Amino acid sequence: MTVGGGCFWCTEAVFQAVKGVEKVVSGYSGGNAPGKPTYREICSGLTGHAEVVQVTFDANVMSYKDLLTIFMTTHDPTTLNRQGADVGTQYRSVIYYHNDHQKEIAQQVIGNLSKYFDKPIVTEISPLNIFYEAEEYHQDYYANNQSQGYCSFVITPKLAKLRRMHADKLKDNS
Repeated sequence: MTVGGGCFWCTEAVFQAVKGVEKVVSGYSGGNAPGKPTYREICSGLTGHAEVVQVTFDANVMSYKDLLTIFMTTHDPTTLNRQGADVGTQYRSVIYYHNDHQKEIAQQVIGNLSKYFDKPIVTEISPLNIFYEAEEYHQDYYANNQSQGYCSFVITPKLAKLRRMHADKLKDNS
């Protein structure tokens, strides 16, 4: 599963807390610049890439549909090219599907959730082309930097929302 919901640090921290999730890798996808992009290039907004996470999960423990529901309810899928103070196409809400079945489920989840939002959902649904792993210092960012300001003010409240909305889907230590 590959999704982007703004800053990948937030999305990574959310999925690392979910039952059945085995691995979360921060990275980039959806761009058109040649070669492997760097974080600096992504931040320029000129490459077309989005900050995303690639999630490896056990479908016997947590379904793709449930993971997408968690994703859609832990970021704002109604804001185009932004999440909070993070603005630019690199922060767009996006679901990159790996096959037609994932595409169908993504469309269903968005259709089912749209009635719960005051504004239209603008989450992009596109085929996954290439996923580029982000630099090492972006991996496990929240776990390694919880006292950093961005983590305290942006990610910690997002994790509190996750616990309120999806407590039954979290790992025991979350």
